[in-house]
Formats: sequence, C-alpha cells, structure tokens
Amino acid sequence: MNIYLLIMIIFSYLYGSIPFALVIGKLFYGVDVREYGSGNLGGTNTGRILGKKAGLTCIILDILKCFVCVAVTKLVTPVFHLANYAIYVSAVACVIGHCYPIFAKFKGGKAASVMFGYAFANSFFTFAVIGIIFLVILKISKYVSLASIVAVISLVILSPLFNYGTFGFICNIFIALLLIYRHRENIKRIKDGTERKITWM
Repeated sequence: MNIYLLIMIIFSYLYGSIPFALVIGKLFYGVDVREYGSGNLGGTNTGRILGKKAGLTCIILDILKCFVCVAVTKLVTPVFHLANYAIYVSAVACVIGHCYPIFAKFKGGKAASVMFGYAFANSFFTFAVIGIIFLVILKISKYVSLASIVAVISLVILSPLFNYGTFGFICNIFIALLLIYRHRENIKRIKDGTERKITWM
C-alpha cells in the first residue's frame, strides 16, 4: 500500500472520530449527551437534549468531516501520486471513524450527517438531490432515521448519475449498509410504532 494513502486513511479515520456532539455537550453545556435521549453521538440526539443551536452546530461539523477528508485527499492525490480511488477510501475511513470513534470508546454516530458531507464532497448537485429526497421523506414520515436511510439508498441508486464510477459505487454500497446497520434499532422502533417523530416540520 502507498504510504501516503495509508496516512490519508489514518487522518480520515481520526478526523471522523472527533465526537463533536460530546465536545459541544461537555464544553459548552457541561452535559454528556450519551447519558440522555438515545445516547447517540449525533446531531439529532444533541438537538433534542441541548437545543436546536447545539444540534445544528453538531450536524454542520459532522457534515464537514467527510467533506474535509475528501477535499484534503483531492489536494494531496496529484502531489503524492495517489490513485483516484483514494478519495473514496478516505471517505469510507471517515465514516467508519464517525461510527466507531477511537476518541469515544468506539461508540459514535449513525453516519447520516457524514453521508451528506460525502455527497457534498462529490458535488453540490449530489448534495442537493440527496438533501431534497431526505427532506421530502422527513416531511411525509416525520422520522429522521427513515429519511436518512432512504437518502443513502438513493445515493447508491443514483450513483451512475453522480459519476461515482465503479469503485465509488462499491463504497456507496458499503456506506449505505453501514448506515442502515447503525439504524437497526430505529428500524425496529418504526415497525413497532415507537420511533420518536419530529415536531418542527
């Protein structure tokens, strides 16, 4: 393996591992969000516990995770002669870091926000389409989890339209499967009719 690719994988994993929900909660509110609500280190749970401002800040920072990792990889790719697939490898490493962060005992978020950052890193068009799909499903169902799952499945289905290529398509499938797996409890609650709905839309 190219040493520079390995460095980018490590960087992306570590950057993805930063638990912004935990940092925001403890630093500004003196609260460990893991002890409340769903216990998830994500923007939705943070917003429910600490308010909209904290939740939105967490979501934006989590979106920027994958965007930054992909952007940095794009910059160093020609310098260190990395293959084009390095971008997708870095994205996957970032997503894994977010879900299983070394800085939070490997218990992280559910990959929804970083998935949007990944889409945004591809193009604003990709981000807009996936975002619209997310908002439509959210408006209809009131379930953030369901909207996230449908959005990532849409990313996989529309991969040819977004020019991800074969390797990118495979990475999209991996990210989708990981996101769906991370939402397995939400899926069960939706089936049972106990999943919490949003009230602001």
